[in-house]
Amino acid sequence: MLKYVTAGESHGKGLIGVIEGLPAGVPVSEASINAQLARRQKGYGRGGRMKIESDRAEIMSGVRGGLTLGSPLSFIIYNRDYENWQEIMSPGHCERLEERTVERPRPGHADLAGAMKYNHRDMRNILERASARETAARVAMGSICSQLLQSFDIYIYSQVISIGSISAVPRIVDAGNLKEVCDAIEASPVRCADVQSGEAMMALIDSAKQEGESLGGSFELGVLGVPPGLGSHVSWDTKLDGRIAGALTSIPAIKAVEIGEGFANAARPGSQVHDQIFLNDEKRIYHQTNRAGGLEGGITNGETVWARAYMKPIPTLYKPLQTVNTREWQGEKAVVERSDICAVPAAAVVGEAMLAFVMAQAFLEKFGSDHVGEIIESWQRYHAYLKKEWQWEKRT
Repeated sequence: MLKYVTAGESHGKGLIGVIEGLPAGVPVSEASINAQLARRQKGYGRGGRMKIESDRAEIMSGVRGGLTLGSPLSFIIYNRDYENWQEIMSPGHCERLEERTVERPRPGHADLAGAMKYNHRDMRNILERASARETAARVAMGSICSQLLQSFDIYIYSQVISIGSISAVPRIVDAGNLKEVCDAIEASPVRCADVQSGEAMMALIDSAKQEGESLGGSFELGVLGVPPGLGSHVSWDTKLDGRIAGALTSIPAIKAVEIGEGFANAARPGSQVHDQIFLNDEKRIYHQTNRAGGLEGGITNGETVWARAYMKPIPTLYKPLQTVNTREWQGEKAVVERSDICAVPAAAVVGEAMLAFVMAQAFLEKFGSDHVGEIIESWQRYHAYLKKEWQWEKRT
């Protein structure tokens, strides 16, 4: 079973990730991991923290000579800002423990609920871990999973489709135009392939900054090259669409997810929803549409797996909302921490990482997980089976 855990606080020494269950023999490149970390730090509307940190992952174990060993892979991403916080955030004696305490919880953040759960009067003990800074470790983890998937020609993309009230028409992505569309997305400061909509999004972010506001939005994720048969229909926790939705909503501020055209499909009659099944000239089964998002009954059907995630505005506002001072027990304005105005483009990169993990997990469940050579053999046998049993001309 592929699994991972992260550790670390936003202003602590660093972020640590441990991945267990990776097969031996997977090529892993630190440069590829760091390229993904750089993508996460970009995006119009990011805050001052991005000017301080220049995230780089250092692999500590589980890789030798550029290949995984089959043992747990661990890495660390050091926080450069820790030098300014070590007397406040040190694991040992803190000379300035009482400084920067948080007693005015932000509406919409984990501050208050977490403090009540764990009995922390200083809510910094909550916000440091609940911070989206933790997602840097997820992106590093997801990059490793993506490197595994890419070995089998499975590729993941994301594109921003809305920020605030500005929406763009998503680009249709397939194997033929993947590089072209991804290049256009990466060239946009808001990771939107529609140049005109992207400019309108940036103008809206500028306006929100002047007004002390924050903005949410939505993004689309897709996985190309997925074979049919990943996931399962047999139990609630094996259904791949449920696992994808859970992984995406675990990202800070993501409050809704749809698989395929989930929201629109709810308002349509069945004849306009379900993807009809056809045979092509080579007698292979295919769908002309993909409203289901590549998943039926919790199982991949051979089409592109795609989903959309919806992010609420960041809860730290430079024009803070009303809250309660829990030391004085009186109404005040919420605390203001250094924050972004809009982090939707960065959240899309985190979404890629979470999707990569879920897909890699399902892939290894299907094809094995000890050594890459065994997985290749299983992969080849499965493709031979599909070609023999699921092409009509081969059965007659």
